[in-house]
Amino acid sequence: MQLCDLSAVEIRDHISSKQASAVEVLESCLQRIRQVDGRPGELGSSPETKEDAERVHAFITLTEGAARTQAEKVDKMIANGEDPGPLAGVPATIKDVFCVKDTPSTVGSRILANFISPYTATPVARMRSAGAVLLGKVNLDEFTYGSSTESSAFQPSTRNPWNTSRVPGGSSGGSAASVAAGEAPLSLGTDTAGSIRQPAAFCGVVGLKPTYGRVSRYGLIAFGSSLDCPGPLAKNAKDAALLLRTIAGPDPRDATGANIPVPDYLELLEKEIKGKRIGLSPDYFQITFPNLETGEYLQQPVPTEIREAVLRTADVYRSLGAEIIEDVPMPNTRYGIPVYFVISRVEAASNLHRFDGVKYGYRTSSETDDLKMLYKKSRGEGFGLQPKLRILMGMYVSAAQYSEQYYQKALQVRTLIRRDFERAFDPNGKYKLDALLTPTTPSTAFSMKDVYGDSVLMQYADQLAVPANHAGIPGISFPGGLDADGLPIGVQLLGPDFTEGVLLQLTYAYEQATLDVEWRKLRPSVLREM
Repeated sequence: MQLCDLSAVEIRDHISSKQASAVEVLESCLQRIRQVDGRPGELGSSPETKEDAERVHAFITLTEGAARTQAEKVDKMIANGEDPGPLAGVPATIKDVFCVKDTPSTVGSRILANFISPYTATPVARMRSAGAVLLGKVNLDEFTYGSSTESSAFQPSTRNPWNTSRVPGGSSGGSAASVAAGEAPLSLGTDTAGSIRQPAAFCGVVGLKPTYGRVSRYGLIAFGSSLDCPGPLAKNAKDAALLLRTIAGPDPRDATGANIPVPDYLELLEKEIKGKRIGLSPDYFQITFPNLETGEYLQQPVPTEIREAVLRTADVYRSLGAEIIEDVPMPNTRYGIPVYFVISRVEAASNLHRFDGVKYGYRTSSETDDLKMLYKKSRGEGFGLQPKLRILMGMYVSAAQYSEQYYQKALQVRTLIRRDFERAFDPNGKYKLDALLTPTTPSTAFSMKDVYGDSVLMQYADQLAVPANHAGIPGISFPGGLDADGLPIGVQLLGPDFTEGVLLQLTYAYEQATLDVEWRKLRPSVLREM
């Protein structure tokens, strides 16, 4: 096993005990990147080659020089008897939606391709202060708008390390792929409708969406401000706990941050789960979607392989002493995507108004007669299809004549979704759940180009994840097996506000109970000959 294949906790311990240096770990990760990643995503790139189709392409910007400086600093501190921090020398990647000082912060869009941030996002700054070695920025759907990473303006877009003909998920596709391919044990992503958990499921890693407000959004280029949540993607629950402990906590620069103490998530992992009440809901074993011709809602069960993976996970928890509560009703889950379509577009349209070609970012080179035309041409040339669609829909549904019909109703249904969870988690109610166990996604990773371009179908890949964003509650996805094609199946746990520790504890318990199962011995295809 190479150093880059170790977990974050193992790397930290190796470096702290001087079994390996931070520079040696960094070199191992850089070597892995050279082996599997291929050329980074870039604007106006040449057509994809056969070699491109076999590479991961997680990165937009690889900051090798800065990473080496950070690694050398960690080694020097250890040599001097100083403590570099809880992430001492651990390599990490950053989704390119976070601002990092003196580094391109593109959010996967032409309109910010030349933007060099003058400041650093709070979660990234906390990682660096904790001793992490930041390898660079990884790819994503443009402005995080998508579920496959294919909409990025920086091509080639990221591919799934388990099968490079499949998507890695999105929008945190580069983050999930970089962890799955062993390029880094940790990545910082964001989750607006499942954008951490869905790619984590597709790539066979752990992805945690914290409670809204648990992690600061300062320095995060916003999509939907009431939905966006920064969070970790990692090799396992212990690594996710380590990163979450580092980045969580109040921030005076984020008014939406929760002023609630952050527990030591690593300490919570070892507690036994006997007596925990874990629910199963029939509403999470099916996808409900509208017939575009008739308007009626249709239902389709999740694939048998995915359903069985969740039920096997429930059996594991039952064997560990947890109580499984079946038939928990979550009737408003089916409305999560329609509500998301409305709310997220209104918030996206509002947030995108700041990109006008004047203050920063892309500006048209065409001659313009006035400021209004400068705005039009800069935005028309700088934004890709997905931002344009969201601006148009957001402006439409928030217009005075339609707001009550669409936006206000969406906010009301969002409240109903929240109440479903409150009822399930109420300690004095009928179900008294500590967590709800569900599939993460209604499919495993789909093929490149199969769904891209169909905004409605793409969105429904997030139906089982988005309710947690509407409710603001935490959720975690972790590997629960492989399908017949050898692709990872994601299993999801959802819990009450600020119970990330319980979700991590349950995930860790499952990992420890299934260490010897056959599917855990398999590696992503890009790593099988290494």
